[in-house]
Amino acid sequence: MKKNLLAAISLLLIATFVLAACGPAATATTEAPVAATEAPVVEPTVAPAAEPIEVTFWHAYGTGSTEEATLTKILDQAAIDLPQYKISVLQVPFNDIYNKYRTDVAAGGGPDMFIAPNDSLGDDARAGLIADITDLAAGKLGDYSQISIDGMSVEGKLYGLPESLKAVAFWYNKSMLPEAPKTTDELKALMEGGTAVSISYGCYHHFGFFSAFGGKVFDESWKVVADQGTGVTDAMTYLNDLYQISDKNGWPKNDGDGLAPFTEGKVAAITNGNWAMGDYKKALGDNLAVAPLPAGPAGPATPLLGVDGFYFNPNSANQAAALEVAMYLSNKANATLMMNEAGHVPANNTVEVTDPLIQGLLDGFANGYVRPQVPQLGLYWSNFCGTDDVFKGVTSAADWVTAATANANK
Repeated sequence: MKKNLLAAISLLLIATFVLAACGPAATATTEAPVAATEAPVVEPTVAPAAEPIEVTFWHAYGTGSTEEATLTKILDQAAIDLPQYKISVLQVPFNDIYNKYRTDVAAGGGPDMFIAPNDSLGDDARAGLIADITDLAAGKLGDYSQISIDGMSVEGKLYGLPESLKAVAFWYNKSMLPEAPKTTDELKALMEGGTAVSISYGCYHHFGFFSAFGGKVFDESWKVVADQGTGVTDAMTYLNDLYQISDKNGWPKNDGDGLAPFTEGKVAAITNGNWAMGDYKKALGDNLAVAPLPAGPAGPATPLLGVDGFYFNPNSANQAAALEVAMYLSNKANATLMMNEAGHVPANNTVEVTDPLIQGLLDGFANGYVRPQVPQLGLYWSNFCGTDDVFKGVTSAADWVTAATANANK
C-alpha cells in the first residue's frame, strides 16, 4: 500500500512540473502577433538648379549692321544651347571700346571678355590688360588656322581666341565694272576715264600700296626705313594722283562716306575691309564681287592682315566659362553663319568655303602683311597717318616721307 502511494505522489509531482514548464509557451501562443514597424516614407530631395554663370561680353559691331544682327541671332541660340551660362552683352562704339575696356580693367572691373581686331593686342598684353590664356586653351585650338593663332599671340604666348581674318580688298559692282583692275596703272586709267571709284585714303586702308611700289616701312629689326629707296614715296605720289581725281569728281574718299554711294550703285568700286561685306551683299546681291588690291610695278599689294578675336579680362573669375562661350561663338556652325551673313573670313578651319566672295578675299589675303604685335608699329600710326599735307598740296610726297621717317626714328 505504502509503495503504491509513493508512486502516485511521484507521478503527481512530474505532471505539476510539466504544466509549469508549458505555461508561458501556451500563454504566448494566444497573443496577437506584433505588427512590424514600417520605415517612414522619405521623398527624394531635389537639389535646386544651379544659377547660370554670368559671362559679360562686349562687342563693337555697328548698331543696325549685318554683323550685329548675325551676332544677335547666334546669341539667341546660345541662350538655348548653353543654359549653364547667362551671356550679358553690351555694344560699345568701336572708337570707344578700347579706352573703355582699359579704363575699366585698370580700375579692377571690365567685362569677362570682348571681341575686337588685334589692333593693339601687343600693347595691351604687355600692359597686363589682357589675360594670357596659353594654358587655359592648351589642346583646344585644333580647329583654328595657324595664321589666326599667330595673330592672337605675343612673344609666344596666346592672348586671345581667333574668330576671323580681316584685310582691305577691292570690291566692285559687276553691273558697272565687269572686271576689277589688276594693276595700279589700270586702276588709275579707270578713274581718269571717269569710272567712279571710292578709294579709302587712310594709313590703314592704303598700307598695302607701299609694297606694290617696292616700299617698306620697317626693316627686320623694326627700324623705320620708309625713306630708303623710293618705294614709299612712289606709293604716296600715286595715291595723291588718285586723291586729286577723287576730289575733282566729288567721289567718296573713305570707307564710311563710300558706303551709301557704293550700295546705291553710284560708284562702281570701293576699297574696304571685309567687315562691310554683309551690307554690300545685301544691297548688290549677285552683282557684288571682290578682288585683291591692284598689284604695282614692284609686285602685289600687301594689305595689313588683322585677326579679330575674343580677349579675356585678367580680373575675371570666369575665364574658363568665357573661353567656352567664345569657342561656342566661333565654332563651325556659328563661324559659317558669320561668314555667310556678315562676310567674316573664318579663323575656324572646319568651315567649308563655298562663297566666291569669301574665296576672293582669301585670294586677296594670300599676300597680306600679318599685323605685327610689336611696340614699334605705333611709330607707323603716329607718324604716317597725317597724309593731308600731301593730299592738300602743302608738301611733296618725298618731303613728307623724309619727315615722317625722321620723326619715327627720333
